[in-house]
Amino acid sequence: MATKITVNRNGSLRVEGDIEICDADGNVYDLNGRTTIGLCRCGQSNNKPFCDGSHAKCGFESVVVATQLPPMKPKA
Repeated sequence: MATKITVNRNGSLRVEGDIEICDADGNVYDLNGRTTIGLCRCGQSNNKPFCDGSHAKCGFESVVVATQLPPMKPKA
């Protein structure tokens, strides 16, 4: 299954599919077999980088609409 990321309105990033998440040192998070997770966008989760629902309590608001990225610049 391809990985799908959904930017939820006023909430988390929902990630579905075959995923591996690593910290800055390359250590892999144990997802215990999960194929769907929520990643925190509000910065308030007590379980970062995962969402714990804190966005609802802190009043986080962010609604984004899909757009096209600008063309990639050629490598020099």
